[in-house]
Amino acid sequence: MTREETTTTGREPADAEIEVRHCHGLAEFERCLELQRRVWGGAEIDTVPLPLFVVAAETGGQVLGAFSGRDLIGFTMALAGMRDTRPYLHSHMTAVLEAHRDRGVGRQLKLFQRQDALKRGMELVEWTFDPLELKNAYFNLERLGAIVRRYLPNCYGITTSPLHGGLPTDRLMAEWWLRSPRVEKILGEGSFLGARSQHAVSLRRSPQLTAMRVHVPAGIDQMRAENPAHLARVQAQVRKQFEYWLGRRHAATGLERASDGGDYLLEPWRSE
Repeated sequence: MTREETTTTGREPADAEIEVRHCHGLAEFERCLELQRRVWGGAEIDTVPLPLFVVAAETGGQVLGAFSGRDLIGFTMALAGMRDTRPYLHSHMTAVLEAHRDRGVGRQLKLFQRQDALKRGMELVEWTFDPLELKNAYFNLERLGAIVRRYLPNCYGITTSPLHGGLPTDRLMAEWWLRSPRVEKILGEGSFLGARSQHAVSLRRSPQLTAMRVHVPAGIDQMRAENPAHLARVQAQVRKQFEYWLGRRHAATGLERASDGGDYLLEPWRSE
């Protein structure tokens, strides 16, 4: 349920210093909870409760806050996971207040998350995102270097959040291989982080390879408000295409934006 969209609470000066750090104690977790409510809205049944923030912080996960002065302007909550004997983080929620969007706050949260995970020997962070939200997709694939190999239809069920518009909560699963050459290149790093992952995903790049494309049209927010039936058809078509190509061992590795929407780029992959 990763998003970076929220309600407006006033704008900080453009040069305001942002501090990203771990949140501690019930008081700070309650501030994250309140920010969550303001972002997603909806009924309390769809709100991640306070005890889960405590569990995340106390069992190897993360509750990270982005602060402008004393004000909490964004947070990330991640849970510790284990797959095939390897620990990883599942980053369940990210939110940034609308007044602070497009100012690098989400990127700062993710980079702090990465460094903290690497310090603890974790090489993978995963999170879900809505395939129809092209801005999030561009950030995840092009700015962070994540890839996608899984499509989860109606992952969280139908929720009461107005952001979801009553649609099935279809999600793509982002895989962020923290030590991969792809991520290091996109983040502008060399190989100074140490030995690279032995479990990351390699891509079969070739000058002759033509990437497969999945198109998402522009105007999703307007469709959600004015023509939800048409949006449901768009979602179904996007789902069908992703399930076809991901089922044939392709991975979404990029996004090309245009005036009429955007194209996900998919190419073959293999495990190293």
